[in-house]
Amino acid sequence: MADTLKTISPVDGRIYVERPLADAAGIDRALIAARAAQPRWGSRSLGDRCELLARAVDAFVARGPDIAAEITWQMGRPTAHAPGEIRGFEERARYMLKVAPEALAAVVLSDKAGFRRQIKRVPLGVVAVVAPWNYPYLTAVNAVLPALIAGNAVILKHSHQTPLCAERFLEAFASAGVPAGVFQFLHLSHDDTARLMGDSRIASVCFTGSVAGGRAVVAATASGFATSGLELGGKDPAYVRVDANLAQAIDTLTDGAFFNAGQSCCGIKRIYVAAARYEEFVAGVVDLAEKYRLGSPLDPQTTLGPMVRTSAAEAVRAQVREAVARGARQLIDERRFAASAPGTPYLAPQVLVDVDHSMAIMREETFGPAVGIMKVASDQEAVRLMNDSEFGLTATIFSTDAARAEALGDELETGTVFLNRCDYLDPALAWTGVKNSGRGCTLSRVGFEQLTRPKSYHFKVAP
Repeated sequence: MADTLKTISPVDGRIYVERPLADAAGIDRALIAARAAQPRWGSRSLGDRCELLARAVDAFVARGPDIAAEITWQMGRPTAHAPGEIRGFEERARYMLKVAPEALAAVVLSDKAGFRRQIKRVPLGVVAVVAPWNYPYLTAVNAVLPALIAGNAVILKHSHQTPLCAERFLEAFASAGVPAGVFQFLHLSHDDTARLMGDSRIASVCFTGSVAGGRAVVAATASGFATSGLELGGKDPAYVRVDANLAQAIDTLTDGAFFNAGQSCCGIKRIYVAAARYEEFVAGVVDLAEKYRLGSPLDPQTTLGPMVRTSAAEAVRAQVREAVARGARQLIDERRFAASAPGTPYLAPQVLVDVDHSMAIMREETFGPAVGIMKVASDQEAVRLMNDSEFGLTATIFSTDAARAEALGDELETGTVFLNRCDYLDPALAWTGVKNSGRGCTLSRVGFEQLTRPKSYHFKVAP
């Protein structure tokens, strides 16, 4: 087993970060420190915790330009887009701080004479957060900050592709005066990550990653009885109804498919279009896709950067080849994008038509800039096809009829239904998935429930 991690930058293929991996003794030290620090942290007032954490958010945002530049070098997002992650981090963090007093308030029951009854939300203990590289701060903040707000200690294991993100979290918390041991990070191998999650001192695991990774979390936590929240993959569909604002649908869904080089669990992966609008919609998406500028993410004019690694790009190329072999048509000529080449992480956007659900491009997760578009004859056909998936993270409808869209949304097997937008997390709403897209919930008032446990107080008072 290697004792160091090496982050290979997709920008130029060089080693950008190298760090030692923690060993079993390092894991034990972190757990001892977390267990010692958590009771004192949890006993502080909620207002005190929130004040310190708000200072940490301030410190993080103040370093935003440098942190955004690190995102580009670590995972390849264009410099024009990377600062958006800092803004999203701040939006989510400040919202969860704002709603915490209401979300964590005791539920007081006052309808039984002679008794005083209430349900308090108390911290779980030590929470392990395992975060991915594709949105390295947005995925991590969903769990890290609410867990700390609620009084837990947190140990963060970040992706080997984005290890600096864990270090920047710690710097922000330390500068704000968050006590030592309350937040820690560990750079770990896969085996040692499983060892951490299975340790009896871990009360809960918050994981964002693949379906296979989610199964590994469930297996690792089985012996220690830790709870787990899983945000896994997606094959998120969109439906463009006959009454849709077509210009809006084209612009929004093209961005939803290709932003971040398509490397988003809730990005648009498959689109169903009412037959009467199909030709015009497809033409519009192709026209817009051909305007993307693929190249070095360090160039401020670049709108489509490299994928995270060459193997990831080759996986998408393989899905496209398989679809074409089964009768699909590619509508984007890769030769229009000089930087796109096999054997590199630089991949042109791709639009496929004449697709069906026998093809992997419409069935399996496509973590890259490729999207399939199908014509449908009715709302019923669209709903059937949208539900014909092992995933259920988000689903999007484009329509001017909100009532009809809501009725269709009620039939969709998904965690979030969008109308006339996509690929966005509103921190006021519960972020959750069904089927192989996961279990549990982050963000919103509801998100605190996964990071606390109810404790009942049943007092019989003197007359």
